[in-house]
Amino acid sequence: MQTGLIGQIAADPAPYVYGAAGLLALLTLLVLYLLVSLSGLKSRYRQMMTGDQTGKDFEKMMLEHIAETRAVAEENARLKQDIVRIDLLLQRAVTRIGVVRFNAFKDTGSDLSYAVALLDSNNDGVVFSSIFGREDSRSYVKPIEDGKSTYTLTLEEQQALKSASQRV
Repeated sequence: MQTGLIGQIAADPAPYVYGAAGLLALLTLLVLYLLVSLSGLKSRYRQMMTGDQTGKDFEKMMLEHIAETRAVAEENARLKQDIVRIDLLLQRAVTRIGVVRFNAFKDTGSDLSYAVALLDSNNDGVVFSSIFGREDSRSYVKPIEDGKSTYTLTLEEQQALKSASQRV
């Protein structure tokens, strides 16, 4: 008489045989399910690799997308360079303007004299001023660096410079 698992199986094999048969049936169903799933995957894979409705296969589509992506990356790099170049130009462009009109002489009729400040984003530029009188008129140009001039500015030129400097 044997003891242990082998002894129990030898004494009454029916439950173990039924259990093994059930497990075998379950595994057979699992294998069939996997075969059907694999067949569907193979079919979709073949369709993807041989072509879609337009006749393009996956490899051609991927190569086209890679080329397109490279072209977009090159265009972006070119645009970044253009932006840097434009930024440098804009820093030197006249973007701040201040204008003051005034009556230089009490005996003239209206505000014919003026001061105009033209500055870039660094507050560099010029101040133009013109003084109109009954007999003659005079024009002046004074350079501006970092918001200051090496020449003495009139009150009106200072006002025009201040007005331009405060603009964004």
